[in-house]
Amino acid sequence: MRQAQDPRRDHGRAPYAEALERHADQDPLMFMVPGHAATAAGMSGDLAEFAGELALRHDIPQLVDGIDAGDDSPLEQALDLAADAWGARRAWFLANGSSQGNRMAVIGVGAAVSEAGADVGVIVAQRSAHSSFLDGLVVTGLGPEWVFPEFDATHGINHGLTPALLDEAFGRAAERGDRPRAAYVISPSYFGAVSDIAGLADVAHAHGVPLIVDAAWGAHFGFHPELPDFPTALGADIVVTSTHKMGGSLGQSAMLLLADGPFADALEPSLERAFTLTQTTSASSLLLGSLDIARRSLVRETDRIGDSVVLAERLRTLLRTDDRFTLVSDEFGDYSSVRRADPLRVSIGLSRTEVTGYEMRAELARDHGILLEIATSAAVVAFLGPGKELDVDRLFRAMVAVLDRAAAEAGEDRDAGTPAGAPPAVPTLPAPGTRVMTPRAAYFAGTEVVDWSAAVGRVSADALAAYPPGVPNIVPGEQITREALDFLRAVAASPIGYVRGALDSRVTKLRVVAGPGPQ
Repeated sequence: MRQAQDPRRDHGRAPYAEALERHADQDPLMFMVPGHAATAAGMSGDLAEFAGELALRHDIPQLVDGIDAGDDSPLEQALDLAADAWGARRAWFLANGSSQGNRMAVIGVGAAVSEAGADVGVIVAQRSAHSSFLDGLVVTGLGPEWVFPEFDATHGINHGLTPALLDEAFGRAAERGDRPRAAYVISPSYFGAVSDIAGLADVAHAHGVPLIVDAAWGAHFGFHPELPDFPTALGADIVVTSTHKMGGSLGQSAMLLLADGPFADALEPSLERAFTLTQTTSASSLLLGSLDIARRSLVRETDRIGDSVVLAERLRTLLRTDDRFTLVSDEFGDYSSVRRADPLRVSIGLSRTEVTGYEMRAELARDHGILLEIATSAAVVAFLGPGKELDVDRLFRAMVAVLDRAAAEAGEDRDAGTPAGAPPAVPTLPAPGTRVMTPRAAYFAGTEVVDWSAAVGRVSADALAAYPPGVPNIVPGEQITREALDFLRAVAASPIGYVRGALDSRVTKLRVVAGPGPQ
């Protein structure tokens, strides 16, 4: 990442957001969309009470002179500042989250596809990819060469890939004669594990392809010395990041960053076309303006980010005073794919207790007014937004109260040691079935719904992922295996799991590609 004090850039400005403010100050009479006409008068009174009158005044359409129309518009200036802040050659403001960014990245690397239906190649990809990555495969016709991440069965969570695992996957693709078009990895993980991006980039570049990094949870990286570097500084070519998650912008706003690397000249025009294909023509000015302001805050308020790092460390210190809790990051050294930890992500293990992560998260919300980000059977995750003064002592006291109540109800003596009945480890993940068609071909094929008992050997038309841990267990175009079915149905039958993409909660029916079943 370039230094925030770069004299070529004035990061004290938020040019697009400031242009919206100037527009609102003019109090224009708007005979145009949106229908609320940027005023709380008349029927818009309830909306103004709900969202705030200033939000209405800043909510304007695209292609307005002095805001986003013309060369060197305030929007273009904001994009240039964002690229500089995250150490990129080019930035795109996204109005549909990192989901749009993942689709855009896959479409961008696959833009040179020629004949419809031809074998256009594969992306070597981390199996725990977000469903939006699969959407990109469906649009482009690219196939996946999957690589399973390292997996923590105790807490039911995925980590990342090592360069060796990624290199092996390129080898498998070569053996089948598949043409690699890119590599795709996730870092940081939902639980704060940061991969060796430099090593992964070296592997991808050695095989002649760009590295895409889904850094949805890492928008804050690189803006304080205690934080890991942002992937653009480590050799990544395309980085998708949910600025709203850990960067401070409004929900649904995100960015795609193109690094100034060896593939930038070829990727920039194809990504611009992919942006046009995926971005709404009515992108919310509030979302775009929030991205501009979030960038300015991250660059200028590094001291506040440091305060959040201190708060997160205080929470970890408190948790270590009660041996019923563990810290997932304390065990990251056991996994070769983890290079660093995000200090603002506090992943709390509950494997020594009788309380599941789901129960902890639900009770904190219901009885204590505290919301946590996510839970698995044996862990919960607390995020500390950069620059936010969150009461970590209150969180700790509430978590202790939840455990004490559970112990009292179970008749457990807290001094008697670790209680029995700790949450079970997540079963071993099933190997993927044989890929017989691309996700695109399976998605657009004729389909039929069959009973689960008749699905083995059939080609899935849907993606199914068991939670925990959220890795796609069956992908469109893959043959359905008995192992995968048994795993999915076991998770679906448990009180703590569900299967995303399933036709019913117990996975009794599956959608498959129409045609004769296995012989």
